[in-house]
Amino acid sequence: MAKLTPYQRVMAALRGERADRIPFTVYENMIVSSSVERVLRNRGLCIVKRIASYNTYRPNVTVHAHSFTDERGIQLVRTIYSTPYGDLSTLHQPAGFTDWYMEYMFKTPDDYKALRFIIEDTIVEPNYGEAARICKELGEDFVVRDGLGLEPMQSLISTPFISMEDYCIEWMERRDEILILYKALVNLARKIYPIVAEGPLEFANYGGNVVPEIIGVDGFRKYYMPHYEEAAAILHEKGKFIGCHLDADNSLIMEEVAETSLDYIEAYDPGISPSVGEARKMWPGKVLWINWPSASHLDPVSEVKRKTLAMLEEIAPADGFIIGITEDVPQDRWQENYIAIMDAIDEFG
Repeated sequence: MAKLTPYQRVMAALRGERADRIPFTVYENMIVSSSVERVLRNRGLCIVKRIASYNTYRPNVTVHAHSFTDERGIQLVRTIYSTPYGDLSTLHQPAGFTDWYMEYMFKTPDDYKALRFIIEDTIVEPNYGEAARICKELGEDFVVRDGLGLEPMQSLISTPFISMEDYCIEWMERRDEILILYKALVNLARKIYPIVAEGPLEFANYGGNVVPEIIGVDGFRKYYMPHYEEAAAILHEKGKFIGCHLDADNSLIMEEVAETSLDYIEAYDPGISPSVGEARKMWPGKVLWINWPSASHLDPVSEVKRKTLAMLEEIAPADGFIIGITEDVPQDRWQENYIAIMDAIDEFG
């Protein structure tokens, strides 16, 4: 087989094929431009650029943010959202590729009207020109992934809207109010599906970060699976792939995920979920795009290589299989660990 580019290798895997070698991918913000990065790209590493082929804005919500340093020397950001139903605010600490929230928009039941207004005021417009430009500019060492946003229910608990603790309390005490927000988010999601389907990008993630122990199997069936099906039908009609970032312990929902029309499961961590072999048995028709187990990045380098080889041998012949880096890696380990993973891929052949 002729040697494929990193982009071609990933796309072959997303079609469920066995390329000339196992694809190895990393998010764009989890690798540093360096001599090691150049070596890895020369050896076939593919960088995943995550964008959206659309823009969103809220014409009737005024947002003010200001940064400051607290008494501990930590930089924080206070953001105020002004709506006709009052102001909401958040407080967060920027932390590299993520943010740590100390305060969420929701603080009391009086905030429900303003939250609903923020959701319903959201306008979605295509931004195809910029998406196509990015693809052309990056070339064959990259894949560019679109995003459908979070599942409607997950949007409440994985964004600045409401803390996990408050969500659980409100679900028990004021479920009707939570479901009003959920329905508004469903309507917003339905504006995004056709825009992504008509856009220039070939695959898109829909949601993720689901914690099955909190959502529960029944909740996953009722509030998550129908939206995967609705979005998948629209994207598949246009020849697009759709996947989900399921990075928690998926043991509780393995059978449910198998029933969905998701093409790939991304960020799957076999260090906390069932093994890659077990996942392949339960999801024979799905592409498995794993996150190389996060906790194992602290292992000796020789063990990193050994574990990679063991996974590849377990899932052989590894059709529709991608090794990815989708979570944080210690700064002093990424170079040698990425090299070790690549060495194992080369040895596996």
